[in-house]
Amino acid sequence: MKTIETPKHLYCETPPTVLRNRKEKFRTAKDVPFWHVIAKYVFGKMVKARFHSLMYKGVENLEARDKSKATIFYVNHSNWWDGIIGYTMVRHVFKGRLRLMIEEMNRFPLFQYIGCFPINKKTAQDAMKSLKYAATTLDKGDIYFWLFAEGIIRPPRNKNKKFQTGIAYLIENAIKQYGGINIAPISVDYSFLRQDKPEVIIEIGQVQTFYEFNENRKEFCEKLLVNVPILKLENDDELKEIVETDLEVLEKEIGDFEL
Repeated sequence: MKTIETPKHLYCETPPTVLRNRKEKFRTAKDVPFWHVIAKYVFGKMVKARFHSLMYKGVENLEARDKSKATIFYVNHSNWWDGIIGYTMVRHVFKGRLRLMIEEMNRFPLFQYIGCFPINKKTAQDAMKSLKYAATTLDKGDIYFWLFAEGIIRPPRNKNKKFQTGIAYLIENAIKQYGGINIAPISVDYSFLRQDKPEVIIEIGQVQTFYEFNENRKEFCEKLLVNVPILKLENDDELKEIVETDLEVLEKEIGDFEL
């Protein structure tokens, strides 16, 4: 069995598909009702078991989107749970269809039936294949693309964010193919607040709709960083405000969440 050298840092800069030097079979995203029922049950059990609550704010911002166009959410990526939380939000809060790129999806091939598809960063050509396909999925208004814009797992509440240019590529090509695209930032935080289990706190930022795109991709991504909502959890006063006042609670406790 091939061994993997332990990364020198907790957050490795090398993408998993490069680190493990594995070729991924490409799979297109599908929406199969049977597998959505399975995902609904399994993910629901997992989330209920691991978290005390799932809370969110800012869903009203989505009313400003062009409902005939797909929406890209650009989201921070700090741990293994992010994809499951994205699925939960898209299916149960936004009532739409998820699109999600996953590295090493060969470990979870059935995810293609709930809207996921692989991205292999072993070579630039492999990564571009996934991006080109991703743009073709942005064809309907009920599509919500959950995009980890930094491209790799980064530390929670990381202040030195740097977006890869893939989001600019998707915006540009969605406009060319389908006439427009909505984008909105989302911040996801996992915090121990009231109980011995962590709580998931999500904030949805302001929507932007694009019908044309003539910007430098790198400069555009730098501008997007300004729009990312920052959940302030530094002191008790702010924490109380977020938990009890500002955030809508998803059926109050995730145990009552209709899954």
